Amino acid sequence: MIHFVGAGSGAPDLITVRGKKYLEEADVVIYAGSLVNPKLLEYTKDICTIYNSAKMTLEEVLSVMEKAEAAGKTTVRLHTGDPCIYGAIREQMDVLDEKGIAYDYCPGVSAFCGAASALNLEYTLPDISQSVIITRMEGRTPVPPKESIQSFAAHQATMVVFLSTGMLEELSRRLIEGGYTADTPAAIVYKATWEDEKKFVCTVGTLAQTAKENHITKTALMIIGDCVNAAHYDRSKLYDPGFTTEFREATK
Repeated sequence: MIHFVGAGSGAPDLITVRGKKYLEEADVVIYAGSLVNPKLLEYTKDICTIYNSAKMTLEEVLSVMEKAEAAGKTTVRLHTGDPCIYGAIREQMDVLDEKGIAYDYCPGVSAFCGAASALNLEYTLPDISQSVIITRMEGRTPVPPKESIQSFAAHQATMVVFLSTGMLEELSRRLIEGGYTADTPAAIVYKATWEDEKKFVCTVGTLAQTAKENHITKTALMIIGDCVNAAHYDRSKLYDPGFTTEFREATK
């Protein structure tokens, strides 16, 4: 069996109970070494064979999986955060399906959740934003034209931008071109939930300056929108005494 496991956002104790169990049982671990906290590997047994996929191609990763499976071993493919976001897991699963190799998928805490916890944010504040757009800038790998930063900015929803720390001047330009103002609240969270986590509240117009002043060049998320420092927002109806729900009647 091959277990795809979300490692969580960084802190070793933010892996799920199930994910930790799979690591403890694994004979082989292939981990995303450029992003996964290596302290998670301390959960593995002494005889576990560990591979760093940062130095491997897809074909090499699959070869390790196939050989482990043929030997009757249990493999954990350890991805950063939750691998459903920029995890490149589908291409691995498709090959395993073709070869008839069994696998399952254990979710993890995404970095965008870790970033919110670092700032004590609620992304979906009533009357502020009820949607979260998770996206990235186009770099060496393309983004579909219909998913441009400008087109998403027009919605004025909360936006979380992955994999774009080195392009913040261009990110600001596109955000403003799409509809955000330069003084729209923003934040940069570096290595959310890691021991060396850093967080900075700024504006759309000062994203690049803030990163430069604090020597942030990679491994950060950008959060855009009024949720970052909203002082006024509507109270949730769910807990409003004047609002009837399935579980209680309005009291006034």
